[in-house]
Amino acid sequence: MKNTKLNLSLLCGSGIVLLLACGEHKKKYTAPKEKQIVANVRELDEVVKESITERLSLISDNDGILEDSLPAFRPQALQDFYKEHENKAEWSDHGKMHPAADSMMEWIARADEYGLLPKQYHANTLTKVWSQLRDDAAAKKDAALWAKADILLSDAFMKMTSDLHYGPGPRDSVTFRTDSLFPDKFLKDKLRAVVADGNISAAFEGLEPTHPGYIALKEGIKSFKDKYEGQSWDTLPLNYTDTIGFRQLLANRLVQGQYLDTAGKVVDTTMIKAAVKAFQNEFNIYADGVAGKRTVMALNRTPADWLMQAGINMDRWRKLPDTMPREYIMVNVPGYTMRVIDSGEVMLESRVIVGAPRTRTPLLNSYMTNVVLFPYWRVPYSIVFKEMLPAIKRNVGYLASKNLEVINKDGEAVDPNTIDWNKLSKDHFPYVLRQMDGVDNSLGIMKFNFRNKYSVYLHDTNNRGLFKNSMRAMSHGCVRVQQWDSLSQYLVRMDTTQHRGDSIKAWIARGEKKQVDLTRRLPIYLRYFTAEGRDGKLIFFDDIYGEDKVLRREMKYN
Repeated sequence: MKNTKLNLSLLCGSGIVLLLACGEHKKKYTAPKEKQIVANVRELDEVVKESITERLSLISDNDGILEDSLPAFRPQALQDFYKEHENKAEWSDHGKMHPAADSMMEWIARADEYGLLPKQYHANTLTKVWSQLRDDAAAKKDAALWAKADILLSDAFMKMTSDLHYGPGPRDSVTFRTDSLFPDKFLKDKLRAVVADGNISAAFEGLEPTHPGYIALKEGIKSFKDKYEGQSWDTLPLNYTDTIGFRQLLANRLVQGQYLDTAGKVVDTTMIKAAVKAFQNEFNIYADGVAGKRTVMALNRTPADWLMQAGINMDRWRKLPDTMPREYIMVNVPGYTMRVIDSGEVMLESRVIVGAPRTRTPLLNSYMTNVVLFPYWRVPYSIVFKEMLPAIKRNVGYLASKNLEVINKDGEAVDPNTIDWNKLSKDHFPYVLRQMDGVDNSLGIMKFNFRNKYSVYLHDTNNRGLFKNSMRAMSHGCVRVQQWDSLSQYLVRMDTTQHRGDSIKAWIARGEKKQVDLTRRLPIYLRYFTAEGRDGKLIFFDDIYGEDKVLRREMKYN
């Protein structure tokens, strides 16, 4: 009993210590002097220097947080840079901003054109400070204000230098970029050069990716911003009935977006439907002219929100290496598209069907290994247990209806009527279900293998009519390719030592089972882009797996 009491008292004592420790950890932000007005402008530079010294020392005391509650991008690099220059102001002297400061403010204001958010570069605070220093005579003598502007501009420059190249998002789980950050010395040298020559644009030149997809996205963002900048519109109710009142609200919203012209006209249902179609076409929504829930949600989104969607996709391009292989296959999962790229040119493009949200197509990097003609489909156990076994237990004839055969551990076909299916479960299933080749085979005529741990591949399908659908996230994870025949011809076209150009067509005509091993290691990348640039415009895709939402939170874009 005494030991129990002793243990309890020790626990209670530990709790008190922990509470005290927590209380000590939650220290308050220590603010620097808000104002330091000098009587004579000639004294300004020296007092600014003192204020910069104070602010830099407080960065460490405040866990890297700056005065606008944003964390310093690279606190040590920032402190070392100023220390090397005796903590003097770098963006101004004698109460006048250098031209480089004006340029930096312009870059911050236009950050969204590069897929970045101005607010992450102290835009709100710097704009306010800038206005005071420009218009307020008393503020021009405030050393604290000049020091604040100086440090925030330096921090913004370092962060934008990094973000233009690497992006503000976290390291991609499938990236094969070998580097992910600039050394402190690089950032300090860049900043030193820019305050010396004042050329911000030259400092940022060459930092952005040169991939055609990135450039096209950037061009699309610029045209989108030119069209919609400064615009705002009313939102529509998501829960509604198709009433006269709702149609009036819808018409007003379509007028605001310049999809409907009502000047001197009596608006009727046909005009509204045509305007809805125009909006749907612009934002890549199935153009049926009906303002359903998906269309209304898109109508309610702001231009800034659409730009953020494009911006996070620029971040995805930044996670790719500076130089891509000369030739590769790119599957854009939410875009339902496969492209074969050679020297920056699209050699082949095809619609694809990808995994449903519950059975996602994984994002990965690999290379093509072989092409199989008239393949068997070995049913994954996840499908066997979730979908097939319950149906087989109800009616063993399900197997024949799906052209499935049962294979035992010795690789031999087993008569399904000799099996007691009710005794089988996820914990005991000593068989493989295999779909035989033919017109009913889920893999169709051809399967394209590439190395990966998920057992996914590209393939044809026996249900080719599904490629007409606008929403094509419906597979169990593999990627169905509409232009499977063109892809196969492309993959073997260079391998003339083993095959003639028309070999595949001949094998298909004869119904021959074949595995064609590929001697060239053609890379394949499965990626997730919900926006792309096309002909100078932005094309948007649905965030089918919710990856945009996750990335927005991680990038603090919400």
